[in-house]
Amino acid sequence: MCNQFGVSRTAVREALRTLSAKGLITVVKGRGIFVRESSSDIITDHIHFYLQMNSEHNYVIDIVRSRQMIEPSIAAFAALNHTKEDALRLRQDIEELKNCEGGFVQLAKLDMQFHLDVAKASQNSIMPLILDPIQKLMPEIKSSIYATNRDAKESALIWHQKILDEIIRGDADGARRAMTQHLKIAEEHAEKMLKAQINITSSK
Repeated sequence: MCNQFGVSRTAVREALRTLSAKGLITVVKGRGIFVRESSSDIITDHIHFYLQMNSEHNYVIDIVRSRQMIEPSIAAFAALNHTKEDALRLRQDIEELKNCEGGFVQLAKLDMQFHLDVAKASQNSIMPLILDPIQKLMPEIKSSIYATNRDAKESALIWHQKILDEIIRGDADGARRAMTQHLKIAEEHAEKMLKAQINITSSK
């Protein structure tokens, strides 16, 4: 590679480190360098990392409000474009959340999976790419919300079912309204969680 590109070993090593950091290649010691298969995770993982490194302390409310801007329209398109397989997957998501006996982190992941699957049901390939890095910030946030809001799981189950019912009916406006209300309640839960954290900090 040095001969082919007319550069030093240092330049090649630095270039390979950069490509590896970007998730484009895998360097296996003793075996060689391999091009990674392209996937949406490569894109969303980088956006997720950027959001983690650059978000201010109050990013919790920013995330909820960004979801309020995006997800009601996603739900509307899911109502218009979903398949039978999408509906089945969303039903399974609700059942898994309902039957979950794990901790708050597991509850949060199952909660967020429903929202990602709604995005997939919209049949717009860009929507999951937009939503996924935002959702990857949510498990820590949602686990805290579940810890400070005793009715959070029951609320999620009720509104996920309402959203799914509207999607299955093919009612775009109904799905949009249900998602809007669900995320309004999510904002209220987030604000309650933040207040609880402030009270704990101030009491120390």
